[in-house]
Amino acid sequence: MKPFDFLVIGGGSAGFNAARVAAGLGRRVAIVDGARELGGLCILRGCMPSKTLLHMAEVLHLAQKAKTFGLKIPRAAADMRAMHARKKKIIAEFADYRAKALASGGYKLFRGHARFADPHTVELDDGQKLTAQKILVATGSRVSVPPIPGLAGTPAWTSDDVLDLDFIPESVLVLGGGIVACELSQFLRRIGSRVVQVQRSAHILSDHSPEASGVVAQALRDDGIELFAGTKLLRVAATGCGNDGSADIPVRDARGIADKFRGRRPTVRHARAPLIKVAATFEHDGKTLTRRARHLLNALGREPLTDGLNLAAAGVKLRAGGRIAVNRFQQTSAPHIYAGGDVCGPHDIVHLAVAQGELAARHASGVPRLRPIDNALLLNVVFTSPALATIGAREGELREKGAPFLSASYPFNDHGKSILMDEHYGFVKVIAEPQRGRLLGAEIVGPQAGELIHCFNTPLAMRATVFDMLRAPWYHPTLAEIITYPLEELADRIGTAPRIT
Repeated sequence: MKPFDFLVIGGGSAGFNAARVAAGLGRRVAIVDGARELGGLCILRGCMPSKTLLHMAEVLHLAQKAKTFGLKIPRAAADMRAMHARKKKIIAEFADYRAKALASGGYKLFRGHARFADPHTVELDDGQKLTAQKILVATGSRVSVPPIPGLAGTPAWTSDDVLDLDFIPESVLVLGGGIVACELSQFLRRIGSRVVQVQRSAHILSDHSPEASGVVAQALRDDGIELFAGTKLLRVAATGCGNDGSADIPVRDARGIADKFRGRRPTVRHARAPLIKVAATFEHDGKTLTRRARHLLNALGREPLTDGLNLAAAGVKLRAGGRIAVNRFQQTSAPHIYAGGDVCGPHDIVHLAVAQGELAARHASGVPRLRPIDNALLLNVVFTSPALATIGAREGELREKGAPFLSASYPFNDHGKSILMDEHYGFVKVIAEPQRGRLLGAEIVGPQAGELIHCFNTPLAMRATVFDMLRAPWYHPTLAEIITYPLEELADRIGTAPRIT
């Protein structure tokens, strides 16, 4: 077969968009994807199914608060079969669109897994060999299993399983305090499960400020989640009971049951099979505690999916932690091989994966005057309720660098629109350079934070100041106008430029 100009391994967000751009530049392109379903993590098992379910849980939560708004709704409860069906329908439409785009996008699609035979050749699992001048590795990530005693041998759900539930679990023990753990813990609690969440770091959402993550932690606890942070996980174990829940069975038998049902989708109702009890023992505030539940969710993080690629044959090196090492144009240690998305990081974010894939395709195609991705504009959103969103620099990062800055914040519980919405959690914080007031970053935890944070992305990209943002009118009463309060405080403190109001 004639060599390709550009070959992509993986058809997710980074790979698909890289192939699309390379084909648009006139390159002869191939995509290799061995997944059972086409679409990638975001569409099939990540962003879209999770946010579909989270929104439905939010609607349920509002209905259950009807009395607060002077409404009479006798009973509001989750119908998981109906929620599951709606989610499947929506995701099927997204996946079908992506599959059609992959099959008819001006490039050749190969269904199979690839491994490097040499720096320019990959071999598929059917024995077929493909060669290319330039190659992009975009194989994504998978759930990791940290070396916690007992975890590897204990039946555990991943986020994939929770997103495919068609029943309401009686109780779930969630391990982890990152984005996935917090979003799914709140989802499970709001549909009616008893939830215990155990986090090892001092606070949940440890990539964010303690102040912002503390707001989310309080909201989770107020929802009824038993949340422990700053723990040392000692061990995880499984016990079991019969279908009627009346009698324990030995751990060795429970593991046999686990092996029997491992890999089965949870849409097969678990009540028809023996139920596995799980327990986690951990240290917290100087005490040793044990918490039990019917189900265990491993949300302790993800790891790059590189095994089986035979990267050594291509001369591609890994960083500590297993991610592929790349430069600012996504080139690996083998300059003709690129990487994008979760497999290289540094953040597992879809819009970043898209940008990395597109940049790699343009660089591989020789497009001149390319600019690397500007990490100063990095966006991050946690879709809990309240949501947490950040853009640009964070206070902790600036302190570590010794960079001067000013910050100001304003709480949602003193803002008209959020008060009438009964949304009292959180605040808006703006971070600026102290001389001219140039925007450096922002942090929002509160209602619609993921939408409001976009008020800052264009001003940050344009290197605007707090004074520039105050030149525009802000409609009243809106959630967005709360942003003007920290902007005005910063402008008053800087006091070096006139404001136009």
